[in-house]
Amino acid sequence: MSQDTDCHSTVSYAIIGMGSNLSSAVGCPEKTLQAALEQLDAVGFGPDLVSNFYETPCFPIGSGPDFVNAAARIPTESSPEDLLKTLHEVERYFGRERKVRWSARCLDLDLLAFDNRIAPNRKGFQFWHDLTSSQQITLSPDQLILPHPRIQDRSFVLIPFADIAPEWRHPVLGKTVAEMRDELVQADRDAIKVL
Repeated sequence: MSQDTDCHSTVSYAIIGMGSNLSSAVGCPEKTLQAALEQLDAVGFGPDLVSNFYETPCFPIGSGPDFVNAAARIPTESSPEDLLKTLHEVERYFGRERKVRWSARCLDLDLLAFDNRIAPNRKGFQFWHDLTSSQQITLSPDQLILPHPRIQDRSFVLIPFADIAPEWRHPVLGKTVAEMRDELVQADRDAIKVL
């Protein structure tokens, strides 16, 4: 009798950031995020934890209406690349078109973290992490960067992230989500309102 040596699968945990500041075919941004969670479940990437929904100032300032943001944790046996591909497919399902960086959008699904993975490697992560503000506007990676290089800078990411994984520790910066959130400027934290 042969034994199946691959009977134990490894589950990873991905954290995704969710955002919307334009209506989609299903309705307002809040309804779009709820429908996106249902669609993720339908395609096999259902979250096991979801943050509160938050009203957040649009980023960058002046680029459109305020956002609704959230975060979700997805247990998965898939690769980060396959998950990212699915996130982009779900965005397109709701009408997202990636034409202008940081423009208003009906749905944004960002892969923030995947366990403690660093991708493509520490040097590659560091390059994107260290970009100046003006470089961030003009440069866009052509490969997956993990963790997302702007996590530590953005209240609209850290506050929902802290709802579901406050103890997740950044594998490069060495700080937990709760620590990074608490280091944000108080005015930035105060601008994020739970719905």
